[in-house]
Amino acid sequence: MNDLEQHTDVLSLIRVRMSELSKGHKRIAEYILANYEKCAFLTAAKLGEVVGVSESTAVRFPAALGFSGYPEFQKALEDILQEKIHSFDRIDVLNSHMTTNMVVNNVMSMDARKIEHTLKSFDTASFDMAVEDIMAAESVYIIGARSCEPLAEFFGYYLRLVKKNVQVVKTGNTNELFEQMMHIGEGDVAIGISFPRYSMRTLKAMEFANNRQARVISITDSVHSPMNMYSSCNLFARSDMASIVDSLVAPMSLINALIVSICLKNSEQVVENIEKINTFVDNFEYSGNDEINMLDENVVNELRKCMDNTAIDEEK
Repeated sequence: MNDLEQHTDVLSLIRVRMSELSKGHKRIAEYILANYEKCAFLTAAKLGEVVGVSESTAVRFPAALGFSGYPEFQKALEDILQEKIHSFDRIDVLNSHMTTNMVVNNVMSMDARKIEHTLKSFDTASFDMAVEDIMAAESVYIIGARSCEPLAEFFGYYLRLVKKNVQVVKTGNTNELFEQMMHIGEGDVAIGISFPRYSMRTLKAMEFANNRQARVISITDSVHSPMNMYSSCNLFARSDMASIVDSLVAPMSLINALIVSICLKNSEQVVENIEKINTFVDNFEYSGNDEINMLDENVVNELRKCMDNTAIDEEK
């Protein structure tokens, strides 16, 4: 049995092999042991950059531990992170003895930890790239299916305060989805939001946008997500099921951060648009009967007279 089979915990394997590693690989190993949560989301190039070694040194590091390549090693790191989260973030849905306070405390504590894990693995460069791409886009298409649809709607609602051409793509029907995206092309941005269980419609929409030379941004859970296949910029947020419900608190927080960053860079435009909205409301607000073709009051009175006369005739 080799070390890789014996030590299923990759961190334990690193500790065992530490004395055998080269100087560059030792630097990587020490960094990973101290920051494995963040490393689970770093590419080989990024890992080499933060540690201060070449990309090729980072690429060869997994082989020194017995892995077939960097993707397998990265998946092992992510498995540890998932196991850690699930060890205290999983609620037994069959446990009927949990009090209301226990449920509320557990769920809210888990949501807070998901935001914390998202922050620890936060990639500033990718975030800044997403902000710049969205700001520079001629049109923005936001795609989110099933439980991610509210995230897409929320993102689109606030993004319209900054940009003119923002479309939240409806994903209920495949034909309708592509009809809404038929004009997407170079200079536009598509934002695909999807978490396990991933949406094939969202993935196909991202593929379509990529084929049309649009910039594609993914908001998903990890580097292993299929949503990254067609995206040029990937943003990650934790989204694990506490019981039977997908937790979208961390993705919502990430989207909030995107909105705030974009608004801060376009503060004058945001203020101008809000003032326009307030002016429109003042000029066009209507609180009466929301019926355009209301009957004339005289006609109503005549109808009442007819009804009264009919009632009198029936009494006779």
